[in-house]
Amino acid sequence: MKTVELKKGIYWVGAIDWNVRDFHGYSTPFGTTYNAYLIVDEKTVLVDTVKAPFFSEMLGRISEIIDPSKIDYVIANHVEVDHSGSLPPVVEKIGNPTVITSERGAKGLEKYCQRSFQFKIVKTGDTLSLGRRSMAFVEAPMLHWPDSMFTYLKEDHILMPNDAFGQHIASSQRYEDEVGGEVMQHASKYFANILWPLAPLILKKIDEVVKMGIPIDMIAPSHGLIWRRDPGRIVQAYVDWSQGKARDKIIIIYDTMWGSTEGMAKAILRGLTEEGIETKLLLLKATHRSDILEEMLEAKGILFGSPTLNNGMFPTLGDFLTYMKGLKPMGKVFGLFESYGWGGGAVKEMRKTLEENKFEVWDKECRVQYLPDSSELKNAFQFGRDFAKRVLGK
Repeated sequence: MKTVELKKGIYWVGAIDWNVRDFHGYSTPFGTTYNAYLIVDEKTVLVDTVKAPFFSEMLGRISEIIDPSKIDYVIANHVEVDHSGSLPPVVEKIGNPTVITSERGAKGLEKYCQRSFQFKIVKTGDTLSLGRRSMAFVEAPMLHWPDSMFTYLKEDHILMPNDAFGQHIASSQRYEDEVGGEVMQHASKYFANILWPLAPLILKKIDEVVKMGIPIDMIAPSHGLIWRRDPGRIVQAYVDWSQGKARDKIIIIYDTMWGSTEGMAKAILRGLTEEGIETKLLLLKATHRSDILEEMLEAKGILFGSPTLNNGMFPTLGDFLTYMKGLKPMGKVFGLFESYGWGGGAVKEMRKTLEENKFEVWDKECRVQYLPDSSELKNAFQFGRDFAKRVLGK
């Protein structure tokens, strides 16, 4: 791959992980990238590193530009090992450079790497002169770890926000405008599965950055493609997602044992479409939970359907609700339905889980014993219509 220069003297020197398919529970069918950036000035800076197995790939890109031993500073915006895993070999290779990070970052790096570094601790508003250009730092705790921070190249108007505004996608292209419209889909999945629970903090941080009045020509995250055509659109998307803006859309998330719950789900689906609402049927055993979270991001209503097993919900529903509740998708209306053979219990258990976590759950529910007959399918159809009206406020 030819050298990628973002602006004069600023280079992408990261690594492409074509083969990763699971990122701590998040499906990554398109791989990912670990982005690192090299700034060559009177002082030379490496912004973030890459996952440890990709150290040689990063080092090779740096070596095509400069002798790595000439790096003066390494900035660690975040301690998670997909970004800091190559820090120890980088330091050993180039000879004890100054590592710039937040106070929490320093503590995390020493713990992860099991060694000390020559640290320079920075906080919001601190700057670093490189010669012709300068850098500013913005602490961003809990976006998405306590140590997270942003780095801003003042003269070049480039924001390097680490895990914010990223996507999991491997590509020979480096810029979002080179790959087409699907980049926003990758970005929404990334937000839904990583940053959604931090929505209130995201809004505060974006407001803080806006009030700083800094121009942004380019956003260079630590995963995925670089935003250069219109970086404001991903910022606005984060605002919309964080505010819970959603379309008139309802999704049905379900599993089935012998087809009864699926029969109910399809009847409910017909009821939803009768009300003219966008909808989608998602079978848990056939759909990865991280893809379902992406679908939930812009939906106003969510329906969960489960067969009863051992007086409770089906295991796939339990798995999904455990994953979902940690991501805190608030501002949705949830509805529940079940099939059962004896006494039931799936709806009761799902409702308990949702209400304990402060989600809004519709008081009506749909329950069928054994195989739904024609009258019960009509009831399920009406249940779908009524839920659509509830969600749309009709």
